[in-house]
Amino acid sequence: MPGSLNPTAMVRLLGPWSTGAAPAYRELADVVRLLVMDGRIPLDVALPSERALAVTLGVSRTTVTAAYASLREQGFLSGGQGSRGRTGIPHRTVPVSGPGLAVPDGILDLAYASLPATGEVVHRAFADALIDLPALLPGFGYDAVGLPPLREAIADRYTAAGIPTTAAQILVTSGAQHALNIILKTLAGRQQKVLVEHPSYPNALDAIRASGSRTVPVPMPPAEEPTSGGWDIDAMVAAMRHQRPAMAYLVPDFHNPTGRIMSTLQRRRLVREATGTGTVLVVDETLRELNLDDVSTSPLAAFSPAVVTIGSLSKSHWAGLRTGWIRAEEDLISRFVQTRTTMDLGGPIVEQLAAARLLRAFTEPLDARLAELRRNREALLGLLAEHLPNWHVERPRGGLTAWCRLPTPSSTALTVVAPDFGVRLAAGPRFGVGGAFEHFMRVPYTLAPAQLETAVLALRDAQARIDASPQLRRTLKAPKEAAAIA
Repeated sequence: MPGSLNPTAMVRLLGPWSTGAAPAYRELADVVRLLVMDGRIPLDVALPSERALAVTLGVSRTTVTAAYASLREQGFLSGGQGSRGRTGIPHRTVPVSGPGLAVPDGILDLAYASLPATGEVVHRAFADALIDLPALLPGFGYDAVGLPPLREAIADRYTAAGIPTTAAQILVTSGAQHALNIILKTLAGRQQKVLVEHPSYPNALDAIRASGSRTVPVPMPPAEEPTSGGWDIDAMVAAMRHQRPAMAYLVPDFHNPTGRIMSTLQRRRLVREATGTGTVLVVDETLRELNLDDVSTSPLAAFSPAVVTIGSLSKSHWAGLRTGWIRAEEDLISRFVQTRTTMDLGGPIVEQLAAARLLRAFTEPLDARLAELRRNREALLGLLAEHLPNWHVERPRGGLTAWCRLPTPSSTALTVVAPDFGVRLAAGPRFGVGGAFEHFMRVPYTLAPAQLETAVLALRDAQARIDASPQLRRTLKAPKEAAAIA
């Protein structure tokens, strides 16, 4: 059953929330909103009554009433005045103009690094899937491994990339996150160690933590160190030799959030050292096809059959497909299937039929999508240089996001105040462990240039508010552990 939060517990979570830099009700609403977004106040939890919280905080009831009203208007609190509203996250809708994502209140959402569907191509694939469906209706509809046509299509793409693969080496999953959860449950958990790049993909960090595994973060070198090649392989090798992690979760192809790509030399050394330490390399390739600079590299699995690869159509085609996969040796696939059946009994059939169609004509929408992303990337980098010249922006080689170093450790505070200026963000600490990356912000270039201009101007104004109120930055500290983002 959904729970409730008593006034004493909430005051403890709020900490020193009032800075005097803005009206008290707005500061209170800002901090509550941050706590909900970071997961420190769970969703669907009833907040204390206005009267009880006002008494415990030692403020007027009017202050709490106004703060709750603001949270309701923004979609973070349900119910009417006087009732114990429950926490929530605003629903998102696709705007009528432009390819970007927004929320009903008009806020541009930069917390999500995702694209709308590749229009007619995805629509046509689903239409064709419905034509294929009747042939499968006499069956039970359960398939824990995945439909053979889709597994064969995935295997053929790996083979064409120089990695001979059979359908028996493929397990179809309901997206990349589902794939990672299967792998973690099979290979890690029970206090075993999992090596990760630092920063890394927040949902992966959450999954590792939820599995009971212990995260071993290895810092990525600063962008100013071009000789590093983007990864500190020496540090990774040392961590594997001394920590002996059961597995390593890596994003070597257009790393999320930095957009870096790992060199062939680094890949070879990493595979060699992992073999020597018994660490299973789990490689997330969901962004590999978003190669904006035409960089030529071989997939990590080309260097060792022991590499486990996660793939997905979420970034190249549409996240709504919820179709991903695992490529591994056949004995590991069998173990993954056994684990998968404790979680679900298979994926939706129509989506798999559509995915098989899309994979057979993979490049049809990709060229246009890459051209659009290149335009967006250049627009974003130019806008940031013009309007936020104190931000140091690392130029991404591919993927969907730019990783920005801020002039002050203000990422969390910026995330809290940005919605007042029409933008929603994902704070830097959500990409790290232990509250790291307050100096950083991930900014996607998934919106059209006109929307990006609106967003960057809003970021400039939000940054100006933070700069004018250092106390606000000190008060809105990041949590000890980074919360998930979608």
